[in-house]
Amino acid sequence: MAKPKAKVTLLGTCLAEKGLEFVYESEATACRNCKLWKVCHNLQPGKKYQVVGVRPNTKQECAVHKDGICAVEVIEAPVTTLIPADRAILNSSIHFESPCTRTRCRSYHLCHPDGIIEGEKYIVAKVLGTGPDVCEKGRNLKLVELRPAGA
Repeated sequence: MAKPKAKVTLLGTCLAEKGLEFVYESEATACRNCKLWKVCHNLQPGKKYQVVGVRPNTKQECAVHKDGICAVEVIEAPVTTLIPADRAILNSSIHFESPCTRTRCRSYHLCHPDGIIEGEKYIVAKVLGTGPDVCEKGRNLKLVELRPAGA
């Protein structure tokens, strides 16, 4: 699989650490008139990212982050989730659709993981095995690691 291409964005200096994973939500109200808005908010809301590099000497003042911001390099991070077993084929391409809507299920967080967007295309990067619990609907599910198809 090809190495994902890093994207430069801005992150609070106290968060800017190689290996950090986060889900980008959106801009804060205080960001709207900032001259760095385009660089700071160039990620897709709802997606999970991982910091792969911190650029030195790039600290800037910020109205949101107390200690300022700095430039970081990020890639879209893999997401662990449950999918139907018949779709859990290594290196296959799928459109993610959550298999369940039962919010009280013990595996709900794996069927609806943070950082994945319903209907988007992903690659099954790893098949990790069965889920930690039996599906309450009786479905045969596999625990997989998904990577963005375009990365």
